[in-house]
Amino acid sequence: MIIPELPNHLSSMGAGEHKGLIIALFTLTAGISRPFSGKLTDRWGRVPVMAVGSVVCLICGFLYPVISSVTGFFFLRLIHGFSTGFKPTATSAYVADIIPQHRWGEALGMHGLCFSIGSAVGPAVGSYIALHYGINTMFYSSSFFAFLSIVIVINMRETLANRHRFSVRLLQIRRDEIIERRVLPAGIVTLLSYSGYGVILTLIPDWSEHLGLTNKGLFFTAYTLSSIAIRFVSGKIADRYGRIRVMYVGVSIVAFAVLLLGIGDSKQGMILGAIVYGVGTGILSPAVNAWTIDLSLPQHRGKAMATMYIALEAGIGGGAILAGYIYSDQIERISSIFVVNSFVIFLAFFYIIYWDVKNKRTS
Repeated sequence: MIIPELPNHLSSMGAGEHKGLIIALFTLTAGISRPFSGKLTDRWGRVPVMAVGSVVCLICGFLYPVISSVTGFFFLRLIHGFSTGFKPTATSAYVADIIPQHRWGEALGMHGLCFSIGSAVGPAVGSYIALHYGINTMFYSSSFFAFLSIVIVINMRETLANRHRFSVRLLQIRRDEIIERRVLPAGIVTLLSYSGYGVILTLIPDWSEHLGLTNKGLFFTAYTLSSIAIRFVSGKIADRYGRIRVMYVGVSIVAFAVLLLGIGDSKQGMILGAIVYGVGTGILSPAVNAWTIDLSLPQHRGKAMATMYIALEAGIGGGAILAGYIYSDQIERISSIFVVNSFVIFLAFFYIIYWDVKNKRTS
C-alpha cells in the first residue's frame, strides 16, 4: 500500500536524491533478521514468528505519520524491514509442513498467488487513499490490514513438532546458523533475478509520473494481475516438468520484461513490461521456492527459506541502491538502467546451466 507513495513522501522532506534507500534500508534489515527468523522458525515455531512480522507492520504504520525528520524516516524503514524478515520465512516453512512434497510447487504457487493478490490490490488502494484522504490515512489503513493478519495468524495451528520455549539464547546466532549451504544455488538465482525488482521499486513511481500516470500503483497492479493469472498453473508445471526447466523459462521472461521497460518510453510500453514481468516472476518464483525446499533438510526448512530470502533481499536491496545512485533524480537515465539490469538478470540463466551440467556430472 505505501511503496508507491514513499518516494514523493521522501521528496517532500527534501531528500529526493536518496530514494534508493527507501527499499535498500528495508531489505537490509529484512536480510539481517533472516538468520534469526530462520532459527526461531525451526525452534520456537512457525506461528509465533509469523505473528512477529505482522506486529511490526502494525506498529510501523502508526509511526510513519509522526516521523518528520529524514533520519527518523530512514530509521523507521530499517525497523519496518523486520516484518519481511520474519513473516515470509515462517509462512513458507508452514506451507511445506502441511503439503506433500510432490505438490510443493503447486502449494508455493498458491502461496505466491495470495501474496500477488495483496500486491495487486495494495498499491492501487494505497495511492487512491493517499490522493483522496491524505497520506497519513494511507499509513493508518496499512496498519489496519496488518491487524487483520495478526487475527488470522494467532488462530492457526502450529506445525512444528519439537518446539522450544522462547529464550534469549535462541537469539544467539552461530556462524553455521546464518546460511544453509545446501540451498546456495537457489540463493544465487534468486539474488540475480530479483535485482530487477529493486530497480523497479525505486524507479517505477517516478517513471510512472514522467509518463503521465497519476496513480503510481497501476504498474504494480498490471504486473501482479498477470502474475496471479500464471500462478494458477506455474506451480503445477514446476511439479510436473521439474524446477530447472521452469526456471530457464522464468528467468528469460523476467530479463526480457525489464528490457521492455528500458526500451518502451510510453504508458503502453510500461504496462506491457509490467504484464510480461508478472508472467516471468509468476513462473520463476514457485519453481525457485520449491527448489529451495527440495535442496534442504526437513529440520532446517526455516534456515533454508531464510537463506533464500537473504539472497532475495540482497538482490532487491542491491538493485535499489545502484538504481537510486545512478538515477539521482535524472529522469533520462531510467531507460539505460533498465536495459543494463536486464543483462544482470540473464546471468541467472547461465548459472542455472552451469549448476545443471555440474549436478548431472556428479550424479
